Amino acid sequence: MRFIEVCENGVRLMFGVNEKKRLLLLYVSTKAQDLDRVTTDIGEFSPVEVIVTGGNCPEDRLGHKLVHTSAGIGLTFLSYEKKEEEGGCQYVFHTRNEAYGLAVDLHYRFYDGLQAFTCFTKIRNVGQEAQGLEAVTSFSLHGFDVYGQEEYEARYRLHMVHNGWQKELAWHCYTFPELGLSASQARGRYNSSKMISVSNTGAWSTKEYLPLGILEDKEQGECLAWQIEHNGSWHWEIAEHAGMLFLKVTGPTELYAHWYRELHPGECFESVPVSIVCRQGDARDAAAELTGYRRKIRRENEDNRRMPVIFNDYMNCLWGKPTTEEELPLIDMAAEAGCEYYCIDCGWYSAGEWWSNVGEWLPSKERFPVTEPFPKGLVSLLDYIRDKGMIPGLWLELEVMGLNCPLADSKPDSWFFVRHGKRVKEKSRYQLDFRNPEVREFASGVIARLVEEYGVGYIKMDYNIEPGVGTDYEADSPGDGLLEHERVYLRWLSDIFNKYPKLVIENCGSGGMRMDYAMLKLCSIQSTSDMEDYRIYSTIAVNAPLALTPEQAAVWSYPLTAGDEEETIFNMVNVMLLRIHQSGHLFRLGDNCRKLIAEAITYYKKTREDRRDAVPFWPLGFGTYQDDWVCLGLKGSRRVYLAVWRRGGEQAVCRLPLTQYKGKRVSVCCAYPVEKPAESVWDVQEGSLTVTFEKEVMARVFELVEE
Repeated sequence: MRFIEVCENGVRLMFGVNEKKRLLLLYVSTKAQDLDRVTTDIGEFSPVEVIVTGGNCPEDRLGHKLVHTSAGIGLTFLSYEKKEEEGGCQYVFHTRNEAYGLAVDLHYRFYDGLQAFTCFTKIRNVGQEAQGLEAVTSFSLHGFDVYGQEEYEARYRLHMVHNGWQKELAWHCYTFPELGLSASQARGRYNSSKMISVSNTGAWSTKEYLPLGILEDKEQGECLAWQIEHNGSWHWEIAEHAGMLFLKVTGPTELYAHWYRELHPGECFESVPVSIVCRQGDARDAAAELTGYRRKIRRENEDNRRMPVIFNDYMNCLWGKPTTEEELPLIDMAAEAGCEYYCIDCGWYSAGEWWSNVGEWLPSKERFPVTEPFPKGLVSLLDYIRDKGMIPGLWLELEVMGLNCPLADSKPDSWFFVRHGKRVKEKSRYQLDFRNPEVREFASGVIARLVEEYGVGYIKMDYNIEPGVGTDYEADSPGDGLLEHERVYLRWLSDIFNKYPKLVIENCGSGGMRMDYAMLKLCSIQSTSDMEDYRIYSTIAVNAPLALTPEQAAVWSYPLTAGDEEETIFNMVNVMLLRIHQSGHLFRLGDNCRKLIAEAITYYKKTREDRRDAVPFWPLGFGTYQDDWVCLGLKGSRRVYLAVWRRGGEQAVCRLPLTQYKGKRVSVCCAYPVEKPAESVWDVQEGSLTVTFEKEVMARVFELVEE
């Protein structure tokens, strides 16, 4: 066995090349492992899986698993190279399957100072015949349980984040037996059809789960986390095979997403990127490392540096029924409170019921009459927003066209998703196909009109349909049509940012239904939810840094009740450490509540520079919707910020473990609200902060400074 060790930033990838010239990935870890525990005469440890149509695997395999695949087991190692790159390096392993005429290159890209890497697979057809691809993994790790003593049932914890409309970011931690995976055979022999798997099929990439998992190894004291960076279909699985456990991570496959690609001689296919984090500690440490990685890979932009305050007129406010008359008092109050952007949400383009009419994106003269003092209707109102010192914004859902849109009947089927010869219809909308250059030209024209003619500097780009498996129009399969559409859409979006670098585009999919880092590499801000209950929203706020960087996580604040100061404070604490999406009928609130909003926004602006590169941490662990107490911390460059919420229960006192400051003198203050502080006591020996909230529903922000 020849060994090839890749060691970058404390992450070790140990490869091997056996006597059959097969490339093996033996482990990914923060420490050197005992290779004597590896049995080298078995055909496992493949760093990639490739299913080719018509291929046969003579060895033990079950057809629903991404293991022992037909082309994967026949790959011959050729060479590898290390490429130095700006901010890191990349390793490329070259392999070939002569039987299928496929050259398969495995890419592992590392980043300076981060215990993380991005991996993907490139396949070229170097043969004489076309080959059908049914699955290509981006990351494959077999035998991750080999290097320990404990049984896997007790050793591992799997952290997953369930997701859903108004159910976003529902974190849960499982043992393998809780998910149905436990050994029923002797150690070293277990092999079954059971697996733990999570799949997404369709264009809402996070409609049930985040494309994320964290595997915590209690025995080794380290975590392995994976993040699938794709805005469509994806899949990962953990299962037993040949006496070991494996992890496979991929984009769309034929079995799980109706994806099939006919690869002709000379053609190349690249799998979706997957990021891997490997570091010592628990899941919270892995999430913190992911934060740094996400900041590294995303587009540089002024919005994430400045973190401006946004007002949006939708949530618990106008609910998609904007008019000049309704907007004016909101604009005035938003400016008075200190907001810096003002976004008019859905409905500005159509009188009455607008859902199935979307697509032309022309202002409604019924909602915004062309009369003095607004001679240009909506455009004059946008000017009014600008005169108030705010940058105007508008809502779009540019990837769809309503069934009743006047343009829909005039455009050919090539503009839309088509399956089995008929246009796909979903929720009274058509899905536009961005593979068509005419669609991209139309979409670019809409953006140009809004930015160049209307003076819009902010776009809330929503996406409220799930068109299913994809389109088979001029595609090898519906899944392949969807994949290429998604990739072209990303390239189009990148071109828009290149043309308008100061334009802020919020990524929204009915809230958080497309909260992935294919989109968030480009979009600087993400709608986290459409949650209408501010008390429950605190869980979404606490867990938001699991999914994305704090400065990209837009959270609604919508105080409703005049005179209820604790409700207002709770709403503002929800947004204080993340990004403010202010809403609500502020002019209907009492003076004290309006002052509390202004105080919160002032404090947010005062501290945002310190929080720009802050690292998240969770003194009470990640939150659940059932918790009475939740807490999110950010370690800034100068001080530590703690947002603490109480949502019920009988206990008015909560102890927050901050063991990293054990034995240190720390000054603590209730930073918001200043005139309604909550009691707090610092225990220097224990390294904990105890807070007392007398009311059942209550929230506060604390600051800690090490003396």
